[in-house]
Amino acid sequence: MSVRILALVGSLRSGSHNRQLAEAAVKLAPEGAEVEVFDGLGEVPFYNEDIDVEGSVPAAAVRLREAAQAADAFLVFSPEYNGTIPAVLKNAIDWLSRPYGAGALVGKPVAVVGTAFGQYGGVWAQDDARKALGIAGGKVIEDIKLSIPGSMNRFAETHPVDDAEVAAQLTEVVARLHGHAGEAVAA
Repeated sequence: MSVRILALVGSLRSGSHNRQLAEAAVKLAPEGAEVEVFDGLGEVPFYNEDIDVEGSVPAAAVRLREAAQAADAFLVFSPEYNGTIPAVLKNAIDWLSRPYGAGALVGKPVAVVGTAFGQYGGVWAQDDARKALGIAGGKVIEDIKLSIPGSMNRFAETHPVDDAEVAAQLTEVVARLHGHAGEAVAA
C-alpha cells in the first residue's frame, strides 16, 4: 500500500528554493511513498468563516481540503519571512484546521523542513509552523527537522536534488515521515 504525502510549500515564487526542495522530495521518495506537491496555495482566499459555509466554500479551498483529506501525511516546506511563517502557509493551515476538531490535518503525521537565506535556515518560521500545525490537529513529528541555511548561495547554481548532503538529509526526512504515516495508516 502506498503512503500519500502532501507537500505544502510556503513560497509562491516559481524559482523558490523551498519549491525546489519539495521537487527533490518527490524524486527522492522511497518505494511505497508518493509525495505530491500541492499547487495553488496562492489562489486560496484568506480564511473567513463567512465564506466557509457548506455549498459556498471557494473552489481553491475545496481543492486544498480534498488533497489534504486524501493525504496520509504532510511535509511542509517553510521559508522565513520577517522571522516567521509566510502568510500563504498560515492561511492553508487555517483552512485545513476547519471544521474545528475534524479538519483534514487531524491526527495525521506532519514534518516541517525548509531553507532560508539566513544562517539558521529558517528555524523560527519552521518552529512557528510546527506550533500552528499542532494546534490545528496535526501530529507534528518534532524530531524530524531539516533547516538549510544560506539558500541564496548554496542553491545559486545547484538544485537541492543535486546537492549530495541535502539529498541524503531530505531522503531521510521523507523515509522517516513515510514510516510514521505507514504506522498511522496501519493502526
